[in-house]
Amino acid sequence: MKIKVLSAAPEAMRLLIEETEPAYANALRRVLVADVPKMAIEDVEFHLGPIRAEDGKEYESVSPLFDEMIAHRLGLIPIPTDLGLYNRRADCPNCHGEGCPNCTIIYSVNKRGPGLVTSADLEPIGDTKLRPADLKIPIVKLGDGQAMLVYATAILGDGKDHAKWQSTHGVGYRYYPILKAGTKSLDALDPEVPFCKSHMQSTATDEEETLELASDCKTCKKFMDLYKVESVKAGNDPTRIVMEFETDGSLSTKAVLVAALDILAKRFSETATQAAALA
Repeated sequence: MKIKVLSAAPEAMRLLIEETEPAYANALRRVLVADVPKMAIEDVEFHLGPIRAEDGKEYESVSPLFDEMIAHRLGLIPIPTDLGLYNRRADCPNCHGEGCPNCTIIYSVNKRGPGLVTSADLEPIGDTKLRPADLKIPIVKLGDGQAMLVYATAILGDGKDHAKWQSTHGVGYRYYPILKAGTKSLDALDPEVPFCKSHMQSTATDEEETLELASDCKTCKKFMDLYKVESVKAGNDPTRIVMEFETDGSLSTKAVLVAALDILAKRFSETATQAAALA
């Protein structure tokens, strides 16, 4: 199996997987979605009772939403994650699950109303680099006399346990599209080819399908004028698969891909060792 990066950005990536089968692409997809760990808020402690400001004014530690809803929203905020730095709390050799800087990040929110509490108000206790990358995520709107004072603890987890630990989204794959304009074979992913996804995407698996081009479509019209055809033969190459995925910003696409491939390599190695022991 060969993997080529077709396009890469911090939060989106497109891959070309060659000499493979859908089963291997699906294995990579499942690991990207469910098994690459990331940090997310797990425990939230709410301050109860009145809060006195520096000017002497008292605020009530209440909000329009239930504490459970606020805790849920805090848990879904993407937390910057360094997989080489943090351990799983249960496996942490330094604190043995008690919580330490190698397995835990503690945040605080101290906001007085009226105003909107956002992810920008989530302040890490320690390194400021651990602030959420997206600072515009709304959490709750406080009224006059209301305040929010909480401490939140983030730990490492997997997407298969909860969606808040899912670092990738929109993970999907498809066969590599093949186009033929008359006798000329075209690369549908070539940016120079005016490829219209809505009119030239074959639904077949490996058989060619003749597709009529739409003269009222600007992209199709450009294709028709360029190659002097009114239809194309579209098909798919099942030995080449195009995979695309995005991240929520907690990890870069490169970090997610490297971690997923490392997990797959370890699993295949363990399976091979177990199979050899049966012989």
